[in-house]
Amino acid sequence: MRLRYAFRLYPEPGQRVALARAFGCARVVFNDAVRTREDAHKAELPYPSAADLSQRLITRAKQTPERAWLAEVSSVVLQQALRDVEVAYKNFFASLKGERKGPKMGAPRFRSRKDRRQSIRFTANARWKITDGGKLLLPKIGEIKVKWSRSLPVVPSSVTVILDAAGRYFASFVVETDPDTDRERWEGPAPDAAIGIDLGLTHFAVLSDGTKIDSPRFLRRAEKKLRKAQQNLSRKQKGSKNREKARTKVARSHAAVADARKEFHHQLSTKLIRENQAIAVENLAVSGLARTRLAKSVHDAGWSQFVNMLEYKAQRFGRTFVKIDRFEPTSQICSTCGHRDGPKPLDVREWTCPACGTHHDRDHNAAQNVKAAAGLAVSACGARVRPEPVLAQRKETGSHGITYPNRAAQRHSDR
Repeated sequence: MRLRYAFRLYPEPGQRVALARAFGCARVVFNDAVRTREDAHKAELPYPSAADLSQRLITRAKQTPERAWLAEVSSVVLQQALRDVEVAYKNFFASLKGERKGPKMGAPRFRSRKDRRQSIRFTANARWKITDGGKLLLPKIGEIKVKWSRSLPVVPSSVTVILDAAGRYFASFVVETDPDTDRERWEGPAPDAAIGIDLGLTHFAVLSDGTKIDSPRFLRRAEKKLRKAQQNLSRKQKGSKNREKARTKVARSHAAVADARKEFHHQLSTKLIRENQAIAVENLAVSGLARTRLAKSVHDAGWSQFVNMLEYKAQRFGRTFVKIDRFEPTSQICSTCGHRDGPKPLDVREWTCPACGTHHDRDHNAAQNVKAAAGLAVSACGARVRPEPVLAQRKETGSHGITYPNRAAQRHSDR
């Protein structure tokens, strides 16, 4: 399995200048390649091949006065910029043909020196290495101090140096992990250890065993600080150094919120994967929910990032991961008898089943139904069970009298 390990870099002033030069050269080559392909398209000529672009935009360009400074950086960085253009166009055409899953991809755009995120990539043939002293040696840049938070499992195949909007430098290593070795790292849980997860806003997650995990609400807690930083930025003159300092302060505040949220997701997903053999979650329409009045809270929760972590960690450590359909009525069905009680507004947090009289917590009942719908519920004899379907009552055929911001919010409340 291919994974990325990211570590913080602390380059010296001279190394920052060299990195800025490498970022700029890679950006120029990328833009030249995009412009060349656009010109060929307008002239109705065949697109130039990767070898032709390399010869024209790198080898020959270095011999001209206008592009002689391209020789000041590693040629691997420039070749990888061309590779990025090739991959971007490949994804674009695959998206046009419907061969690529996910949202539609647009054509590659020109990169700007004002982009808040810059990156360059070094592959194995660039002869970069990690020194005996624990520093990262990059060609034509030097040895950069690295803050190692953990050890690399294997020798990485490439490294990407990233400069983010907050002015921080990172080294992202690509490593190939061995599935058998990963599965031996953790002692496996009981074979029947399974959990269903209901994601929400009042509680970030409610598990089928009754555990409730509060939502940290990192963005909400930092809003006051972010508001002051943004107000301070708005008062600075455009183009001034003080405005750039204020912009960096705003970016660092947002980065702190994002890092805290990511750390919370990592810790919780690792705990659930370590303790359970099978995990089931709902396939939520986050993009639709993010267009409702709950948009800020939905983005603050970061459900998609958390579910993606669960999915790749389950694959890495040999766990079963199941996504149930988003239209599964998990909040309408009684987890005890299987009676379907109809849709309920979001403010209804508890309800009593009219068929069996069981009093349910909405989220806990939904988590149990998520587990059952995924086929993970286990009876006393050890067989997989799930509630039997029942006919919908006449009063369930509509949702009259309930006002929803839009259809996405209605589907979310119907679960």
